[in-house]
Amino acid sequence: MTKPRVLITGGAGFLGSHLCERFLADGYEVICMDNLVTGALRNVEHLFADADFHFAHQDVTEFIHVPGRLDVVMHFASPASPIDYLELPIQTLKVGSLGTHKALGLAHAKGARFLLASTSECYGDPLVHPQREDYWGNVNPVGPRGVYDEAKRFAEAMTMAYHRYHGVDTRIVRIFNTYGPRMRLNDGRALPAFMSQALRGEDLTVFGDGSQTRSFCFVDDLVDGIWRLLHSDEVMPTNIGNPSEMTILQFAAKVLELTGSRSRIDFRPLPQDDPKVRQPDISKARRLLGWEPKVTLDDGLRRTFEYFRERMGVVAVAR
Repeated sequence: MTKPRVLITGGAGFLGSHLCERFLADGYEVICMDNLVTGALRNVEHLFADADFHFAHQDVTEFIHVPGRLDVVMHFASPASPIDYLELPIQTLKVGSLGTHKALGLAHAKGARFLLASTSECYGDPLVHPQREDYWGNVNPVGPRGVYDEAKRFAEAMTMAYHRYHGVDTRIVRIFNTYGPRMRLNDGRALPAFMSQALRGEDLTVFGDGSQTRSFCFVDDLVDGIWRLLHSDEVMPTNIGNPSEMTILQFAAKVLELTGSRSRIDFRPLPQDDPKVRQPDISKARRLLGWEPKVTLDDGLRRTFEYFRERMGVVAVAR
């Protein structure tokens, strides 16, 4: 039998590369498309020997041509950290709008199922806690973070329009804070920043007083949730994330304990529109997908720490 074929945009990124592995493991032919602005070939170079893996160096905001049949289109292309979308605001808006349009058009032409990688940032700095899928959010459209938030909100609207008007079989996953191997060292988000600083013996940068909360999901759990959503019948947005909430200061202490670093905390002003709380309500995912995270924070951090230590060439951390 002919193997099913999937296109993963942003496939050389942190999440995209893990999805490439998952689809290959489940018998798919995988086309990984990335312009390598924030993705990296090293994330997928171990897959090049697999005859079912193909890499396409392309910007998804341009016309996308994929010869042959496609069964699934996974749209994961986008800058995804504050550092990225503050440095690349126009590109972030374009990939969320034009890129989503191009990817949806391809799915429509091929009769493929389409899954959009959306984000908890659709909830902005939320006034409802924890965040449920029926909450419309508290987003500042003209603030510096608005380029990412609104790009993803537009992408969701475009996805639903293609579903309703063209009958495209669509899925939308709202991804909450995720961590694991292959995060970029200079990603700018809390975990890579803390890990890199601790391994270099630098003070850990905490914005505000550290009382803002996040909920960290290990990448393997996230990929499993996305896989289940793709193969479900649910069209409306679905939260996938770990509901175990903790403050950034507590998270920093966890990293210091794991790394054995003697680094201290360096408090900096809180950036504009930085969410004060973030916790997914995953009742829907539990009910419809039978999914919930399984990897403990301690185990996930340990596996991530080993990756960061290897990438940075650190043999041991001073205690």
